[in-house]
Amino acid sequence: MCTALVVGNTIGIGIFMLPASLAPYGLNSVGAWLITGAGTLMVAWVFAGLARTFAEDDGPYAYTRRAFGDPAAFLIMWCYWVSCWVTNAAIAVGVVGYLSAFLPVLAASRPLAALTALGLVWLFVLVNLRGLRTAGWVQVASAALKLLPQLAIIALGVWQLWSHPRAYLAHVPTPPLSLGSLVSASTIALFAMIGVECAAIPAGKARDPARTVPRATFAGTALVALIYMLICAIPLLLIPQSELASSSAPFVDLLTRYLGSGCGKLLAAFIVVSGLGALNGWTLVTGEVAQSCARHGSLPPSFGRLNSRGAPSRSFLLAGGLASLMLLMNYQDSLAGGFTFLSVVVTAATIPLYFGCALAVLVLWRRGRVPQPGAREARWMVAAALAVIYCAWTFIGIGARSLLWALALGLAGVPCYWWYARAQRLTTVP
Repeated sequence: MCTALVVGNTIGIGIFMLPASLAPYGLNSVGAWLITGAGTLMVAWVFAGLARTFAEDDGPYAYTRRAFGDPAAFLIMWCYWVSCWVTNAAIAVGVVGYLSAFLPVLAASRPLAALTALGLVWLFVLVNLRGLRTAGWVQVASAALKLLPQLAIIALGVWQLWSHPRAYLAHVPTPPLSLGSLVSASTIALFAMIGVECAAIPAGKARDPARTVPRATFAGTALVALIYMLICAIPLLLIPQSELASSSAPFVDLLTRYLGSGCGKLLAAFIVVSGLGALNGWTLVTGEVAQSCARHGSLPPSFGRLNSRGAPSRSFLLAGGLASLMLLMNYQDSLAGGFTFLSVVVTAATIPLYFGCALAVLVLWRRGRVPQPGAREARWMVAAALAVIYCAWTFIGIGARSLLWALALGLAGVPCYWWYARAQRLTTVP
């Protein structure tokens, strides 16, 4: 279930548009994927090592709290929590977009599309209210189904390489290799890899977390990175660059080109399943993050209170309400021009979690709070240092505007933290 949470949350809607987003960068995107794959594996190593070393902790809040204290841990998790429910709203919109292939009325009626997206958000709030095990089995099933179209695309690429190898040389992208393009493409690619941390979020509820969470984190991240590299390279080399860059459904276009138009709706069905699985997983993560903050005293205890099935009901209801608000705001105007920017903002709000946890490993090592470095610990320290460098690299590619938005999201949590901390002090004064 933990591995399915990593795979299911990482493979959502974004990957199905990524080849079009990366097409303008040409072969720079291949290098970007190598950097992103290596960088996210270093980040996964950080989370795996933290889960193994501090198996009694309940996830990233506890890890960052050990190193930096409550205020910094709260701000890091606040930014991450905001990015989670914004992601839920975006996924719901994307799923409804692909559902319109089967129900054209959704494309014609904006209010009906909004109501459908709201229904999907609250459907998975209800699923998660039934407890972690129910949500986990939903995640296992959807993760297995969403891998099928990825494997079909890889099989098509291998078949084409075997039967018509010259096809891979017919549309080689022409943009020159450059450092600027490499950095920008890496930032876009990272958005599709967000989710590598998800096995660590409910670490306090996992069976044998010192063993389960590290294995799930590595296995899920390596599997997703390998799949992404393959399925993004195939359309890049088999479809002309100008056509790919303007495509609204690059994988549908790829299958139509080589297998016929009848495959389009079949692929759309699997994309819907992929989006629904991601919506379920991110709903789970959003509720767990709010519960973790409440458990550590940074949010009111009511957000950590469990229902009869062991689910933090108020945390899930709050996440559903905020995602619904964001969703309705999105449906007021067209998102065609702003969706990519929103994705980068989500990435910018998530990077502090990766950076904070990687830096926490080094800080705790300097303080003597981790085991004396043997071979395994030494590799963990190197991975943490490389993860810090990778996060700094990504911050450069995000750009000033998105960084300012991420900073604003973080600062929005300061009054909440200050208000609740002050209320706690007043209630403890005799």
